[in-house]
This record gives sequence, C-alpha cells and structure tokens, in this order.
Amino acid sequence: MSSTETVDSSTVSRDAIGDYVEAMGPSWIAGAIAAGPATIASLVTAGGAFGYSLLWVVVLSAGAGALAQYLAMRLGLLTERGIVAVVEDNLGETWAWLLVGDAVLAAGVAQLVIMKTVATVSATVTGIDAHIWGVVWALILAAGLAGGGYRFLELAAKVLVLLVVVAFVASLFVVPIDAGAAVTGLIPSVPSGSALVAAGILGGAVHITLITMHSYTMRARGWTREDYDLATVDVGASMLVAFGVYSLAIFLVTASVLTSGDLTTVGAAEALGPLVGDSARWLFLLGLWGAAVSSLGGNTIVPAFLLADKLGWGTTIEDSRYRGLLVAVALLSAPGAFIGGNVLGQLVLVLALGTVGTPFVIALVLYLLNSDAVPESNSPLANVGGLVLIAVSGGLAANFVVEQLGGGVGPLSGFVLAFAVALGLAMAGLGGKFLREELLA
Repeated sequence: MSSTETVDSSTVSRDAIGDYVEAMGPSWIAGAIAAGPATIASLVTAGGAFGYSLLWVVVLSAGAGALAQYLAMRLGLLTERGIVAVVEDNLGETWAWLLVGDAVLAAGVAQLVIMKTVATVSATVTGIDAHIWGVVWALILAAGLAGGGYRFLELAAKVLVLLVVVAFVASLFVVPIDAGAAVTGLIPSVPSGSALVAAGILGGAVHITLITMHSYTMRARGWTREDYDLATVDVGASMLVAFGVYSLAIFLVTASVLTSGDLTTVGAAEALGPLVGDSARWLFLLGLWGAAVSSLGGNTIVPAFLLADKLGWGTTIEDSRYRGLLVAVALLSAPGAFIGGNVLGQLVLVLALGTVGTPFVIALVLYLLNSDAVPESNSPLANVGGLVLIAVSGGLAANFVVEQLGGGVGPLSGFVLAFAVALGLAMAGLGGKFLREELLA
C-alpha cells in the first residue's frame, strides 16, 4: 500500500489491518521519545516510593498523550505544512521564533541528559567506558540520520519501542504482582510527597517536543488530509496502546519489587537482580537501553525540523542544509556523556523544564485549529480536551517553578522563572487575541 493511499476505517478487514501496521510510523517517533529514560525515571520513582497508589496517573498519562498527539496530527494534516510555517503565516514571525526557541531549548537540554543515560546504560551492559559510548552513539546518530533520514529513524523507532514493550511485559511474568493492591491504585489519590512524581509521569506523555515534531514526521512520510483515518490509528496504536502498555509494565514491575524511590535508573535495573532473578534484571536493562536509544534518535530530529522550517529550508535529507543540522545536533549530544551527577534527578529536571514550555505550544495548536488556518474547525469535545491539557500541563509547570524558587532565586531558578513568565505572557497575549477576533467576528 502506498503511504499516500486513503484507508477507509469503516472497511478495515484482517488484510487491511496488516496494511495499517505496515503504513504506520509518524506517531511512533513521538512514542519513542515519550517512552524514554525520563519517563522511566518517573515511573521507577513512583512505583518504588509509593507502591501501586499512582497507577491511575499512569493510565491517565497514556490517554492525555494520545489526545495531545491527535490535536497535533489534525493541525499537520489539515494544513499539510510544518507547525512553524503555519504559525508564521497566521500569527507572524515573532510568534514563530518564540515557538522555535521554546522547542529547541527543551529538546537541546533533553538531548544532553538522554545521551548521558544511553552512555551509562551502554557502559553497564558492555563494560566499556561511558565517555567512549557517548562519542560512539553521537557518530552512529550522525551517520544514520544523515544517511538514512526519516526512514532509518522510523524503522528503528518501531523496532525498539516494540522491543521495549515486549521486554517489560515479559518481566511481569517473573514478578509477583499484587492484583488487589493494583486495583486500589486505580482510585485517584495523591499521597504525601507524590505530587512532583505524578507530574513527571504526565509530563512525559504530554511534552513540547512530541507536539511540535508531529507535523514534520507526517510530511516526511508523505501523508495528507486523505490519510486522516490512518493517522488516527497511528496515534492510537503508538501512544494509547504501545506507550500505555509500556508505562503500565514498568510501573507494575517496580511497584512490586522495589521499596525505595531514591534510585538511579541503572540502580533500579540492578536492584531487580536479587529480587526476581537475572532474567528480569536483563529484561529491565534491555527495556531501559532500547527506550533510551529510541528516545535519543527521535529527539535528535526535533531541533533540525523546527530550525529548517523557520529558515525556509527543506526538511528532508535531500536538502544538504537540513542534513547538516541533523549531523550538528547528533554530534553536539556527545558531551552529555561527560555530565556528572545523578541521572535520575537530571532526567526529572529536564522533563519538568520541557513541561514549562508545553502549555504554550498546546495553546498555539488550539488557536490554529479554531482559525482560518484550517478548513474545518475543532469539535467542541476536542477543544474541551485541549483546554484540559493546557490546565494539566500548566499545573505541572507551576509546581516545578514553585519548587525551583523554594531555595531562593539562583541562576537555574532565575532562568526557569524568566522562561515561565515569558511564555505565560505569550499565552495571555494569544488568549486575548483569540477573544478579540471572536468578538469582532
């Protein structure tokens, strides 16, 4: 089946399901990033420190992530353009640069810490120094993405994300799950001290990098509005099903066997060894490694997509300038392997920093989906869902900013505060612009 053929969801048969599986791809890149080490850090901490009590948050995160990707998918398909170009044409160059700066900052900082995670786990598995692995993975990324482009990344993401899901689901068969306690975890509650961890779980699924990249990965696949049904299935299969099962498996395994939330991601993998045997330990390591590698690959293309679109360059490797951006981002990630400190805390910090920029991007998507930029406006239900996403991500961002300011205003907390204030003002301006247009319509 051609990647641009229309698939009628009302006539899906067994053969058609196979065609869907073969054609799917763009949302799996987002799923590969979402199913990354930052999400693992949050899930491991939640399960180890609070048992099954935050299971309801894990379930909620999959639905919220799928909704965010669905809104981004609608904008990309209905405009058949990259999000930066759509913002610039409908809101102006200042808004476009604000979007690019927001997303590139979040993706760039995340790239360094994700590389540290990949290098650390690679060193644990192989015994080779993590610094060497940082350089090796940077070269692999540069050669693979510049040479194979999107198709290389899409294939790698499909395989690795599926392996991650299989690895963690397999762990469930050697870990004793307390079904009764797990059921009680579906009842919403926020135990003392768990608010930030819960925010991290939700923030991993609803993130600025996932939302901004979706229009570009669909364009790279050649999808148009005629592929709406296929794109919807793509979002559901990757974010709701694959990411949802992945998150549940990690959470249930750690909630069953770990007794301390003060763990590094590698320490969590090693802790499973004496508790449930070497098989679970290596399954956990395989899942952690696959998640980190796939997340690193997916995250690499985000800054290149956005910058190339803003500069009017092509967003495929046929354009040498875009290919150069890919290589630059890949190589600049190597220093991440040399960062010291606890990777778990750094991953949570990176996730929280990205969450600060997420409400603004969701607001931009909602504005455009209810403007002349698209041929058909959002449904009331989709708009309500988008507003809920803004409220949830905004709440997570506010919690993070307040925590950073708890110890006074330093370089990091001052930067976070300025970043949050700037984007908050931008959101207020966007909301005011929308209301004025509605009143004058």
